[in-house]
Amino acid sequence: MYYWKNESPFFQITAIHSQSVNAVALSRGPVRRKTKEIEGRQDKDLLRRSKRGWMWRQFFLQEEYTGTEHQYIGKLHSDMDKGDGTVMYVLAGDGAGTIFVIDSNSGDLHATRSLDREEKPFYTLRAQVVNKKTGLPLEPETEFTVKLHDINDNEPKFDKEVYTASVPERSHIGTYVTQVTAQDADDEMFGYSAKLSYSISQGHPYFSVEPNTGIIRTALGPSDMDREQREHYQVVIEVKDMAGQKGGLTGTTTVNISLTDVNDNPPRFMQSIYQFSVPEITKVESSVGRIRAVDADVGRNAEMDYTVVGGDGLDVFDVSTDRNTQEGILSLKKPLDYEKKKSYTLQIQVQNTHPDPRFLSSDAKDMATIRVSVEDVNEPPHFEKISYILEVKEDAAVGTMIGSVSAVDPDIRRSPVKYSIDRHTDVDWIFGVYVGNGSIFLQRPLDREEFAWHNISVIATEFNNPEQTSRVPVYIRVLDVNDNPPMLASFYETFVCENAKAGQKIQTISAVDPDDPVGGHRFLFSLAPESSVRANFSLRDNGDNTAGIFTQRTGFGRMHKSTHLVAVVISDGHIPMQSSTGTGTLTIRVCTCDRDGNMEMCNAEALSSAAGLSTGALVAILLCILILLLIVVLFAALKRQKKKEPLIISKEDVRDNVVSYNDEGGGEEDTQAFDIGALRHPEVMEESKLRRDILPSESLYPPPPLRKTLVPSRENADVRNFINQRVQENDGNPTAPPYDSLATYAYEGNGSVAESLSSLGSMSSEGEQDYNYLSEWGPRFRKLADMYGGEDSDWDS
Repeated sequence: MYYWKNESPFFQITAIHSQSVNAVALSRGPVRRKTKEIEGRQDKDLLRRSKRGWMWRQFFLQEEYTGTEHQYIGKLHSDMDKGDGTVMYVLAGDGAGTIFVIDSNSGDLHATRSLDREEKPFYTLRAQVVNKKTGLPLEPETEFTVKLHDINDNEPKFDKEVYTASVPERSHIGTYVTQVTAQDADDEMFGYSAKLSYSISQGHPYFSVEPNTGIIRTALGPSDMDREQREHYQVVIEVKDMAGQKGGLTGTTTVNISLTDVNDNPPRFMQSIYQFSVPEITKVESSVGRIRAVDADVGRNAEMDYTVVGGDGLDVFDVSTDRNTQEGILSLKKPLDYEKKKSYTLQIQVQNTHPDPRFLSSDAKDMATIRVSVEDVNEPPHFEKISYILEVKEDAAVGTMIGSVSAVDPDIRRSPVKYSIDRHTDVDWIFGVYVGNGSIFLQRPLDREEFAWHNISVIATEFNNPEQTSRVPVYIRVLDVNDNPPMLASFYETFVCENAKAGQKIQTISAVDPDDPVGGHRFLFSLAPESSVRANFSLRDNGDNTAGIFTQRTGFGRMHKSTHLVAVVISDGHIPMQSSTGTGTLTIRVCTCDRDGNMEMCNAEALSSAAGLSTGALVAILLCILILLLIVVLFAALKRQKKKEPLIISKEDVRDNVVSYNDEGGGEEDTQAFDIGALRHPEVMEESKLRRDILPSESLYPPPPLRKTLVPSRENADVRNFINQRVQENDGNPTAPPYDSLATYAYEGNGSVAESLSSLGSMSSEGEQDYNYLSEWGPRFRKLADMYGGEDSDWDS
């Protein structure tokens, strides 16, 4: 037998025996019930199941307990407990020992602290009775649940802090807008703690909310919900638990509601009359001006269409809609002419592109008037046609009139016009035009086979204002004249077998003609008179611009005659008739053939002629050879040219200039200022030293023999030889400059037999000396000969 007690003030606890399936309701006090019949059946049970004295299903505990002592939950008692203190109650599971404690002797169950159902709604525990002395369990472990009893300690909360919704303007009363929802953490299965009720605290009288569902609807009629009057609304919704009763907890949220646009406003012009001015030279499809209508609606509902519905410019002007700005664009459909019409009046209509028949009728339109003034402009000449097509025969004589063009000044003053041809379109000056009347005539002969069409431009210019010009294309077609004879279509390699029989066809020929007759070509073929006499071959005209060549006899001897020439006369059937003979000569080779008529071998002459190159190919080969020869010659000429060095290399090399330094040396005995080793030892110098004032090059001619000069006898032969060597180099060098070159050799000599070369301090300087020998030293010493060789010298003074 098992006993237990629950002290919950709200619920009775049910104890269920392990073998019973019926729940028994217990009162608040201790309840005992002996089940002798069940025990009797257990004694007779063959399985000998272990006996369970009691079993708990669940306990209830109020949440948010505020008392200072442990909160009593209930009492556990077992039939094994005889009250002698030999049994002990043990608790395990969620929170056992911390949140929940049990008196091991009495079985009283307590909660040690306040619990929150929203944090954890129930706890699962296990209880067992054990022997105090041995610690062995007296009964199997039994599981039970402690559920927390909810109280209204949580206010309801909306899913969103701010809701956004929209509804079309002019909606009827009760139109659905949106739905708001709130949640309450309290137990909705217990009382009214989680029973919510919605109400509207801000947003009257435009909107309402259903208390149970939170659905927001419109509360006013279509006339009061006009987007053009007010577009945005802010509605505050309140939710309250305890079914909205007094004392319930509340929560709020904000709903921003916007009215969406419907097409309930027609477009209206901003003004009733529009005026524009346009030059008469404005091009077709150009914009003349813009008009604007306004629509209180937005987006697609504000799109509009403009239409020209009346006026005298209905066929001259057109209006379209700029989809970005919804403006009407007035454009030109036809050219304007101030001299013909100076102004136009138009009636313009505007209406919505997508009207809504619920709010607007199909007659919701607006009208405006447009007045367009045409401005006079000095226009260039206008041709009567946009282009001209003329025809002329190719055999027309120079000066033949082909046709004419005509242009006039469209302005009121009617300025005279002169004509000319744009020579960029007629670079060969084939055509001319009379300046005054625009007549086009021929200046050079034509050839249709070269150019069948000529496209030129004729320019018209005002006499009084040359800047005003216009041009027109003129297409001149050259008509064909039968001026070319027909010729063979190609070069035919024709052969006849030695064993050919009479009447055998050996070749089919055709012809071409560069002319282009109207009815097409019709060629006639025949043999020339010289080929008809004792002819070996005959010709048969097929009547389809082809002809066949046939043999006239049986057997041909290749060794007797290897080649036959057949002159064919080809003529056309047009007037004047043209025929050709020289270009229609066939060369027929005699060849050895097999039984089937296939060529096996021809004579060497025929083969060489057949394998020979055409005239065009030979000319091309010769031109290539000539070009290669020219390239080789130019390359050789460039290689022979040599770059010449400037005559004066050093800035210190001065010619025919007298430089005064006003510096006196140390005398003839001073040899420290220069090196005279070169004069004393000339043998160490190069035999042929190049000049520094000319480009070095090998002499093209051998040096001439040394001239015999009248030099005073000197025993110092080294100086004489040095000077003679220099003279020989200057006279024999053809690349020396044409001007005089003064070379100074500063060799005084110390105790020389030749005495001093200086005129200063020389003992013989006072006497007359013979300088005539200088003139025999060549043209380079002519300057010295003129200075010292004269009879009356200025130096003596």
